[in-house]
Amino acid sequence: MLILVVDDQPLNCRLLTAMLEQQHYDVLVANNGQEALTLLHQHEVDIVLLDVMMPVMNGFETAPKIKEYAGDVYLPIIFITALEDHASFEKCLRVGGDDFIHKPFDRIILSAKIRAHARTRKLSKEANEQKKQLEYHYNQTEREHEIVEHIFRNALSGQERFDKLCDFHLSPASMFNGDMFLMAKSPIGGFYCLLGDFTGHGLAAAVGALPASRIFYTMVQKGMAVGDIATELNSSLYTLLPGHMFCAAAIIELSSSGKNISAWLGGLPDVYLVNKEGRVLKTVESQHMALGILDDDEFERTILHFEVDQGTRLVMATDGIIESEGPDGEMFGEGRFVDTLQSTPAITTQNVIDQVRNYAQHAEQQDDLSIAIVNCLPAELEQIGDTHYSSIPFEIAVSLDAEQMKNTDPVLEVVNVLSNVEGVDAHRSNIFLLLSEAYNNSLDHGVLGISSELKNQEDGFLEYYTQRAEALSKLDTASIEILASYNPEKRSITFDIKDSGRGFSQPELQSDSTLSEEHGRGVQLLSEIADSVSYNRIGNEVKLVYSLD
Repeated sequence: MLILVVDDQPLNCRLLTAMLEQQHYDVLVANNGQEALTLLHQHEVDIVLLDVMMPVMNGFETAPKIKEYAGDVYLPIIFITALEDHASFEKCLRVGGDDFIHKPFDRIILSAKIRAHARTRKLSKEANEQKKQLEYHYNQTEREHEIVEHIFRNALSGQERFDKLCDFHLSPASMFNGDMFLMAKSPIGGFYCLLGDFTGHGLAAAVGALPASRIFYTMVQKGMAVGDIATELNSSLYTLLPGHMFCAAAIIELSSSGKNISAWLGGLPDVYLVNKEGRVLKTVESQHMALGILDDDEFERTILHFEVDQGTRLVMATDGIIESEGPDGEMFGEGRFVDTLQSTPAITTQNVIDQVRNYAQHAEQQDDLSIAIVNCLPAELEQIGDTHYSSIPFEIAVSLDAEQMKNTDPVLEVVNVLSNVEGVDAHRSNIFLLLSEAYNNSLDHGVLGISSELKNQEDGFLEYYTQRAEALSKLDTASIEILASYNPEKRSITFDIKDSGRGFSQPELQSDSTLSEEHGRGVQLLSEIADSVSYNRIGNEVKLVYSLD
């Protein structure tokens, strides 16, 4: 340890030097403040013993300059003084002194003071070094964040906006958003959007957004169905993310007519259908686990379908909205969220966010706040280049027995085959929805004989699918035949689906159509997508004609 003695009296300097060197300290000597400052710039001094009364620059003038030079690191100044008045002692401390010792010197007291201040200086130097390291790492992290933020901004915020169709708001709790909202249009005008909430928030939560966005945009451009998109996203995130991470998501497709919604819902809070006046018409719970939890064999791709009136609004939000806490710790909750939605016709996402923040009394945001409102309006189709269609007619025939109904997904396989035909791929989503509805109606109502009225009861969906699973597991003999015929001259595909069930009379079909307004499935959906829908006399066969033009 190096000690600087500053005193204009040679005897004092020699005495202090001898005392300190006996204790194995290194010593530098200066005769006034000016010399002391020069030596400080040349050597790394640990303690300064500073006389008060000196020529050229006295101790009171020198002490502040020493402190200024030392900066953030503690450099102790022990004043050497023969003064006895309290005012002088107070001034020594005020100008930067840390301690003082009286002349003549007491070796034991001086030694104790030096050891005490030396410990403090050591701790100060260690803390300052750690501070420098933290600043270095912080600056490195900031630079890396700037780079990553630039990549995320270009990858995610370059999406086209659809102001008439969708109002959305994302408020990240940190620099990076664990929530994401994606939207795009298919080649035939269907509007797709995805609201996702990755586990946690910040950079770790946001890493899944890049591959998810790439998959979403690519598949929408191909006209893939919502179930296809969910399946591909799940497979990718299951492989990419660690076991404790997943993505709660709602994937929505609004048909080009604005009258039909297809939805895959996994792990997000309830989704609401709201009319023009702001009244909540329907509350829809998530049907599946979040993306990235189940492997391909366990994953469920089934989707919900809703028929809606023009101007109906679909509202979805992440749990950051309903879990925002007020000053008393009580959450905003689903009840307040619904009341907020119904408080104002045509409410905006900003209105909702303002209500949430007012409830939290603008406390520090703990989670990402994300909400999207989709307006069910017909698409404004853009003129695109001529589409080329296959000139070769063909037919695809599939016949399923009971065992195949239990273990296969014929709709997906048929759609995959049809999508390889020139001109058909852009219509994949509509064809999947059309064929899926027709097949499921044949299986559920025709073969299994389950009534749609179950879905109108409390917890009806759960009971419906419980009965469906039990009936399917006990199925012994049954058949469903699917025929798809492509007519190149009319540019249309005719689907013929026939089951071995008892069939339906026309009144029953109309009744099922009415019920579809409540639970979103049935004849009306088929009529909306297909050019024509017709049934045979007993009602166990449906013929659908879908135009590619």
